[in-house]
Amino acid sequence: MKKIFTLSIFLVSVTLFLGACMRDQIPNNTENYWLSKERGEVVYSDSYCNYYVVETYNGYNIVRAWGSYKPYEGSIVYGNFSNMGTRDFYNFSSGVVFTGTVTDYWLSYIEAQDALDYYCPLYGKGVKREFKKTIK
Repeated sequence: MKKIFTLSIFLVSVTLFLGACMRDQIPNNTENYWLSKERGEVVYSDSYCNYYVVETYNGYNIVRAWGSYKPYEGSIVYGNFSNMGTRDFYNFSSGVVFTGTVTDYWLSYIEAQDALDYYCPLYGKGVKREFKKTIK
């Protein structure tokens, strides 16, 4: 029984290692692939909230961070922001591919503020978040 268990752990480890090595060779991880996707700028990112706001040509998008990585305000990011779901994005500013979940998309400025207040409420009367102003 121990031999089977040890062998299965070894095979899983080798499979994960080879999968990680092969990931670098997938065309989706080239910069040209990512630059062909939708472009956005992170206009709000807070260390106390797992959600951040990305402004694209179509409006504001609320994205939930996965894991310990979250882009900083002002970062240029590429990916599919035009529908809900979990997917990979590319942070052009730091050269990192990361995972996030788009929860809301194509929002106006006020709708994005309200959605962010729903996900990460601020306590206090009349307190509103201000997003970074982008230059277009």
